[in-house]
Amino acid sequence: MINKKFKDSLFTKLFCEPDQLRELYCALGGVTLPPDVPVSINTLENVLYMDLYNDISFEIGGKLVVLIEHQSTINPNIALRLLLYYSKVTEKRVKGNALYSRKHLSIPWPEFYVLYNGPESFPDEETLRLSDLYENPKDLGLPEVLSPSLDLKVKVININEGRNEAIVNKCKKLSEYTTFTAKIRSFLNEGDSLEEAIEKAVKYCSKHGIMDEFLEIYGSEVLSMILMEWNTEDAIAYAREEGREEGWENANQEVARNALVKGLSVDVISDITGLSLEEIEKLK
Repeated sequence: MINKKFKDSLFTKLFCEPDQLRELYCALGGVTLPPDVPVSINTLENVLYMDLYNDISFEIGGKLVVLIEHQSTINPNIALRLLLYYSKVTEKRVKGNALYSRKHLSIPWPEFYVLYNGPESFPDEETLRLSDLYENPKDLGLPEVLSPSLDLKVKVININEGRNEAIVNKCKKLSEYTTFTAKIRSFLNEGDSLEEAIEKAVKYCSKHGIMDEFLEIYGSEVLSMILMEWNTEDAIAYAREEGREEGWENANQEVARNALVKGLSVDVISDITGLSLEEIEKLK
């Protein structure tokens, strides 16, 4: 059973080993690194996205790389979120009063990626900047400047099937993940329920040797992981449409309601949301 306190997304579960992240980084960065280049995973355990881990943070070759997987419309505030994320990771590296000492500190070179695999139309690549969020100095009655003193760039890469194949095909697990996600959407378009589509995609991939080792180990958890991810997207859309703060606060309840409507069992819904069986029964 999945930990009810938090859940890994399928993406973070799939890329949880240094060798996998090294191969993925080489594909995204268009570089070749020797297999002995160390990879240190330092994902922040207290940074959650709707009770779901969809971030991976790791250091490789003196660089701090933060990856975020997205299923829906790209969040325009993602650069700000990553600025805060990088600050927290860096703060953990600086111990005690080191920040105020005369010693020259060394911090990792940051790189930020968002891997987009949502159903909405999106270009192959796009760069989001922190400076896109800044107020215009002219609107504040200040002189215009050529560039801000602080900026941050995030490369958004579309990894949907048929997009950025030169990147995707350089990383076997990324290619398999793309195929698996595409199969789920294909079965959904044929009229299957989400649960049916996931089960059919698992069978298809197992039969064709796609993510077969992963599915053999985590097969019993895959259904709950993906149901959590996709139903969370429904809850987020609901909250946005309602425009209510409580819509976000009660997102897990909305996920449960969506799952009940789709006919999922109370036990499965409890695994997905972390809500107790009694709470779910009340939602009926």
